[in-house]
Amino acid sequence: MKSTEIDLHKELKRYFGFSQFKGLQEDVVKSIISGHNTFVIMPTGGGKSLCYQLPALVLEGTAIVVSPLIALMKNQVDAIRSLSSEHGVAHVLNSSLTKTEIAQVKEDIKSGVTKLLYVAPESLTKEEYVSFLQGEKLSFVAIDEAHCISEWGHDFRPEYRNLRNIIRSLGDIPIIGLTATATPKVQEDILKNLEIPNANTFKASFNRPNLFYEIRPKTKNVETDIIRFIKQHQGKSGVIYCLSRKKVEEIAHVLQVNGISAVPYHAGLDAKTRAKHQDMFLMEDVDVVVATIAFGMGIDKPDVRYVIHHDIPKSLESYYQETGRAGRDGGEGHCLAYYSYKDIEKLEKFMAGKPIAEQEIGFALLQEVVAYAETSMSRRKFILHYFGEEFDEVNGEGADMDDNIRNPKTKVEAKDSVVELLKVIRDTKQVYKTKEVVFTLLGKVNALLKVNKTDTLDFFGCGKSHEEKYWVALIRQVLVADLLRKDIEAYGVLKLTESGLKYIDNPSSFMMTEDHEYSDTENELDVVASKASLVIDEALISILKDLRKKVAKKYGVPPFVVFQDPSLEEMGLKYPVNLEEMSNIIGVSEGKAKKYGKEFVDVISKYVEDNDIIRPDDLVVKSTGANSALKLYIIQSVDRKLSLPDIASAKGLDMDGLLKEMEQIVYSGTKLNISYWIDEVLDEDQQEEIYDYFMDSETDNIKSAMAEFDGDFDTEELRLMRIQFISKEAN
Repeated sequence: MKSTEIDLHKELKRYFGFSQFKGLQEDVVKSIISGHNTFVIMPTGGGKSLCYQLPALVLEGTAIVVSPLIALMKNQVDAIRSLSSEHGVAHVLNSSLTKTEIAQVKEDIKSGVTKLLYVAPESLTKEEYVSFLQGEKLSFVAIDEAHCISEWGHDFRPEYRNLRNIIRSLGDIPIIGLTATATPKVQEDILKNLEIPNANTFKASFNRPNLFYEIRPKTKNVETDIIRFIKQHQGKSGVIYCLSRKKVEEIAHVLQVNGISAVPYHAGLDAKTRAKHQDMFLMEDVDVVVATIAFGMGIDKPDVRYVIHHDIPKSLESYYQETGRAGRDGGEGHCLAYYSYKDIEKLEKFMAGKPIAEQEIGFALLQEVVAYAETSMSRRKFILHYFGEEFDEVNGEGADMDDNIRNPKTKVEAKDSVVELLKVIRDTKQVYKTKEVVFTLLGKVNALLKVNKTDTLDFFGCGKSHEEKYWVALIRQVLVADLLRKDIEAYGVLKLTESGLKYIDNPSSFMMTEDHEYSDTENELDVVASKASLVIDEALISILKDLRKKVAKKYGVPPFVVFQDPSLEEMGLKYPVNLEEMSNIIGVSEGKAKKYGKEFVDVISKYVEDNDIIRPDDLVVKSTGANSALKLYIIQSVDRKLSLPDIASAKGLDMDGLLKEMEQIVYSGTKLNISYWIDEVLDEDQQEEIYDYFMDSETDNIKSAMAEFDGDFDTEELRLMRIQFISKEAN
């Protein structure tokens, strides 16, 4: 049956209830029904599955759909069954079926009832299934999530590599490849691997104009920032992605404690719990799902209003696919990611054990993520360029929907630098990746440059007047301006485009934006104001410092024993007006709040009233006591007078790590009596000398103490005595 004989609009209405196709759907459906090999690149939410479901329902025989996710297959089978009176119209064939169920599937295929058979790639390698399918009438094979074929795809599956051989054994049937994300490199890989170079290719725009893209620096107070953001979007649905299961559990717990309805979702939860949490989100019994990337594949919730990345993903494709879960109904969608270069370094460490080829790909993909996070140009233009699509950042749809365009950075004229850069790439024969090109400009040598004798060329070091980060940022922007491209075969090698060659002889103005700098220097207790531009109330801090002195005098202790500076700073940001709020301030336990808090909350309440201050209630973030199991273990072990090195090694800590935990315990108001251990390392006179120093000192800073004692004691001894001192005097 050819597409000309079928009234596609009638079939669309009959099966799916739509009177119109969306975007490229109609052309794709016609291509499949006509028996052509077809390749579809369509972003999440573009209606990709209908492209193969409708042809499968109207053509003779059974269509095989290869999919990597059992949960996704089940969702789709349920959806198709709801469209037809025949229960057997769609089936799953995978390892979860019983023998009886497998017999039923085969029976339905034989009798022509089954139109769609969803299989995992592993199931297709089973001899019994292949030999059974060889004898049946098949309409086509659709390979969903086709980027899994490519090592450059964000979700590479080795078992996808063998699909072409299996399909060949099933006979001469059309092949349909579908993916929601694919860079030009991945697209080429898919077509080559499936051996369908002349497939009809349909590529929808990757632009999602309703999504707002934003990157914020990831500081120690990221949880406070997330809670503030969610409370500003009260009652709206959102997804928070974390890279580890542990972090998923922690964040979900913090949100729950702070009155936000949230559930965790990751592969470590049993199937029943996962399904329950997924349903709660779909049915709007909870607002937020905190998840690893296991969540959301095939979840069709149209009104997710924000997607937050607590951890930056491993590739821009992952990022694009995950942010694509927001605003699928065309409404508001805020995509917020927290970025710190430390996270990138962590991801690089994870790759260390992998084969070299895999590491190289992983590093290249990560560098694209860094480039995206740090760039100051239009984020939309950057993403679309990555997927091989041009975007007009002035008049394009959704042009102002990112933080860089709303808050533009200064631009500098870089025409001469661009010419210098392009000449260096041309004159080094276009064989280098970014690193070597930048080294050549700066006059730095590495092994590759040495072998090629690049360091002997007269232009070596011609770009010394600028720093490395300047050249790296410029290369990114020149790539996006299409004066350079990255070679597809030797990915990452910089090549001049036709426009790039012309630019050398006929340069024009090139306005370059400076990249963002994200520092990792935030102090553990710093309260960092983010985009909400919250300002610490210096006038109140000054009043609180005077009060602290007064209270310290009354109790006969140094001021830092009452409250440390970071605690006062947070009071100047959050204005706690009762003891419960006070005990949520950094470094203030319930005990400490009871002992010293009354006078402070009275002063703050009066100050708030006198100055008509509107308190940011949503900033009072309750702590979950995350890590409390470790703290409890330390407290109990100290009570039992266990040696500190034994306590540390039992929990995989070094001495510095253990002391940090103990400092947090005593600074939060809990007593720790470690005199039994101090007696082992310091005699009575030494203890008294250090104790008296802290009692008379204005600060508990260890560097100051080291300077005072001029090397008589080491850091560890001073820290132990400080723990003992705070425990006795402050708690």
